Amino acid sequence: MKFRPQTLTPDKSARHFFGAELRRHRETAQLSLVQMATIVTSSKSTLARIETAELMPPPDLPGKLDLALGAEGFFSRLYELAKREAHPDQYRRYMDFEARAEVIEQYGAQVLPGLLQTEAYARVFLSCQEDLAQEQIDERVSARMARQHRQRSASPPHRWAILDESVLQRQMGGAGCMSEQLALLLEQVDTPESKVQVMPFSSGPHALLGGSLTLLTLPNGSAVAYEEGIEAGHLYEDPEAVVRRRRQYDVLRANALSLTESAELIRKVLEDYRSCDTPPI
Repeated sequence: MKFRPQTLTPDKSARHFFGAELRRHRETAQLSLVQMATIVTSSKSTLARIETAELMPPPDLPGKLDLALGAEGFFSRLYELAKREAHPDQYRRYMDFEARAEVIEQYGAQVLPGLLQTEAYARVFLSCQEDLAQEQIDERVSARMARQHRQRSASPPHRWAILDESVLQRQMGGAGCMSEQLALLLEQVDTPESKVQVMPFSSGPHALLGGSLTLLTLPNGSAVAYEEGIEAGHLYEDPEAVVRRRRQYDVLRANALSLTESAELIRKVLEDYRSCDTPPI
């Protein structure tokens, strides 16, 4: 069967335009993907994914393309625009990255990250979104639980979570819901695959206080970052942006409670919820 290149959509985003222009310039120069990859010291699969906007161009590629294709700085200028643009399919891309990540590091400011939530906790949280019908809530809870299956596989990712103390203190549902949630969290504080630290109120303000952050390290050693707000999130694939958020996360980790101290605090809050959940005699 004759190979047919995937149809491109250059009008969809700057990243799509970058990929379409790469293909146009390459074909004008009568170069195959293999030949182009050799010239710019890349791989055929990487260039193919960049052309279809599935992959953000690495920072050193635009200059190599300008030189190889005589583009006079065109790809370098276009890259500056593309790397600042939110990808139109960024949450779907984030899910793909999460499914492949070898290391998942998260910070939760107000709510537990989805990978740590019990079904009851997730349902209470999603029910707060008034625009979701019950059927949509059910679907999202199921999807969230499905994302946790990999954690129980033969080769789970290594996970590290830093939680603001407010996550422990903010009651989701009844005391029973919180007891179940904190008991599960306590089990994951210090295992071969999972670490959990608490950022106490006494630590004061810090750079990540206003939102949540996830850092994903992929099998090839590259990393992406995802920041989530109230209604929208932003996926960062540019190495400089990821490194900046990595430094903020590392500072947070250094100032959070130790694993032992975190377990003690979670256990104390858990006991408070359990005492509230115990019916009077």
